[in-house]
Amino acid sequence: MQKYKLKRGFKPEPDRIYQAMRECFPVEISRNEDHFETSYGAISKITVWIENKMLCVETVSDATVKDDESILQTNKAYRDFLFKATGYTAKERLKMAKKEVGEA
Repeated sequence: MQKYKLKRGFKPEPDRIYQAMRECFPVEISRNEDHFETSYGAISKITVWIENKMLCVETVSDATVKDDESILQTNKAYRDFLFKATGYTAKERLKMAKKEVGEA
């Protein structure tokens, strides 16, 4: 499971997160209270929820997908979702993750 900080102005509201998922993953998304779950491309299962004002994401890769284009498209959709949900780019998220590891 990964936890991501939300940028100032990006409220930890489940409805906003659900909307970001719908925009990035144009498939059916099931909702169990404040947990959202779907599968998309090379991700056989992605579960998203808000906990302590942080975005929590759990993914399970689909090892049967071998098509490079499908994998790249899935990664792009996932990065786009994280950007829309957190407000941070991949580069900013990496920088924060490195900083957290350095503090531990």
